[in-house]
Amino acid sequence: MIHAPRITRARERMAAVGVDVLLLSVGPDLPYLTGYEAMPLERLTMLVLPVEGEARLVVPGLEAPRVDNREQLFEIAAWEETDDPIAVVAGLVSASARRIAIGDHTWARFVLDLQRALPERAFVRATDVVSPLRIVKDADEIAALTRAAHAVDGIAADMRAVRFSGRSELDVHRELVDRMLAAGHDRANFAIVAAGANAASPHHEPSAERLIADGELVLCDFGGTMAGYCSDITRMFHVGEPSEEVAGVYAVLAAAQEAGVQAATVGARCEDVDAASRRVIADAGFGDYFVHRVGHGIGTEAHEDPYLVAGNALALEAGHAFSVEPGIYLPDRFGMRLEDIVVARADGPERLNVAPRDIAIVA
Repeated sequence: MIHAPRITRARERMAAVGVDVLLLSVGPDLPYLTGYEAMPLERLTMLVLPVEGEARLVVPGLEAPRVDNREQLFEIAAWEETDDPIAVVAGLVSASARRIAIGDHTWARFVLDLQRALPERAFVRATDVVSPLRIVKDADEIAALTRAAHAVDGIAADMRAVRFSGRSELDVHRELVDRMLAAGHDRANFAIVAAGANAASPHHEPSAERLIADGELVLCDFGGTMAGYCSDITRMFHVGEPSEEVAGVYAVLAAAQEAGVQAATVGARCEDVDAASRRVIADAGFGDYFVHRVGHGIGTEAHEDPYLVAGNALALEAGHAFSVEPGIYLPDRFGMRLEDIVVARADGPERLNVAPRDIAIVA
């Protein structure tokens, strides 16, 4: 079982940073440590993991049947509708516990109530405990990320034969969602479809009114969750042959992405990967039009550590998985982005996405 060693490592990390108890509710940290994903309900679910002693998973009684009984990991503490779950959790925290790490995704109402129920304790972010564990992927996690990446690769390749002209952005968005589910994803996390000038907005919301026209560039950025691990890919499509200008800007973008990927070696700083891509774009005169970081970590979350951004001096380690996705966005004209998932390996960076990276010419 993968979860018992993870809990052991979490406790070792807690001891190292002076955390007495870890409280995890909704979000990715709980399933990472226990295999159980809490539903985002007004009814509190929370793992109470002391640095020493028995762990307990506090769950609403009606949710208890969803929890696999894993006695070697935790004891289930089910609460009923008339119980106070905050009091239940507080009662499981040792009187000697002074420093509590609480999950970053925990609803504010629960955090505030727990702070009132546990006065004179210091509350810190659980990411200080769990992120250093999650950031380095093991072989099984990389295999899961690879399967998810290859699933969206197939979709990106198949979309090259799909008609875009005359369809709404929302229609293409829905097709991407359907294709992700059909390809084995448990859920689609996002599917950005942005045509023409809309693609100059990096996180454009697809519109039912906006029809894709002949001669337009279309940005498709999509990903989901498959067996607990995420995919994320961006590819560009053009209805008919692109102009020399569009082709020229895209050549700069592709070179920038390649520079970022090649810079993502073990020991390189995250900010240096960002700088490698950014330098190519700036040298071509488009520096003001690359408006975001070059990449983000990926795993059980679509966005997680490490973040490849200026100011982050964290050195890449073997097993770090992240996107490399430079973009060039010309307001009121067009925008473009190219994104692959990359894993830092001892022998050099490995792209998990293998779908063609040229502009796909579509009807």
